[in-house]
Amino acid sequence: MTPDIGIVWMGTIASLLAGLASGVGALGVFLVRTLTHKLQDGMLASAAGVMLAASFFSLLLPGLEYGEQITGETWTAALIVIFGLLSGAAALYFVHQKLPHQHFELGREGSDASYIRGIWLFIVAITLHNFPEGMAVGVGFAGGDVNNGYVLATGIGLQNIPEGLAVAFSLLAINYSRIKAFSIALITGLAEPLGGLFGATLVWLAEPIMPWTLGFAAGAMLFIISNEIIPETHHRQWKIMSTFCLMGGFAVMMFLDATLG
Repeated sequence: MTPDIGIVWMGTIASLLAGLASGVGALGVFLVRTLTHKLQDGMLASAAGVMLAASFFSLLLPGLEYGEQITGETWTAALIVIFGLLSGAAALYFVHQKLPHQHFELGREGSDASYIRGIWLFIVAITLHNFPEGMAVGVGFAGGDVNNGYVLATGIGLQNIPEGLAVAFSLLAINYSRIKAFSIALITGLAEPLGGLFGATLVWLAEPIMPWTLGFAAGAMLFIISNEIIPETHHRQWKIMSTFCLMGGFAVMMFLDATLG
């Protein structure tokens, strides 16, 4: 299969549009007076469900299929994808350990952050969250599979809407103006096209490692889901509601993949 630089453009543009959906959600700060913790947990859990389904249906399964085509062996393909999966999770873990950042509710993580203003801790946290999402969209166009890339971009864009709203209201809660809260939420979404460019370029330059690349993107997203979003949405009394919201988001993404992919 001949590498096509069009994959890079498609992946970058699709991830840009998905990232801009954060700004669409952030517009809610001008329309909604308050965002309850219960609603915020439900929205973030739904976003996690979309990401979880995208990891399986748009990244891991295609990775296994590409691996079988390249190696001719199912077990070899599975090992390559698993290695990519663990590599992606390990990379995100390393970055989280080295870069100070602050979660919506769980507080600060990473290295000593005493010298960094709180707003930048939020920006770093959301950037860490959005980059692997954008990378997943870019990688989703692997092998010129335009439908898979578009479905993945649609799903990530949908989950970015409630996420953008949650980010904007979190900033509002620490006394930032509505305009600043909206602007910062929009800017953090722009980490996604950077991730999209990175992921799509990886695929374009080295198509033979597509199974590993797809697994890497999935591992990065699964790390975010398990390490950040689920703990964020389960530390209050609405764990059951959050669980069902996650399942609802998973169902939506699964439906999109089955009908549009």
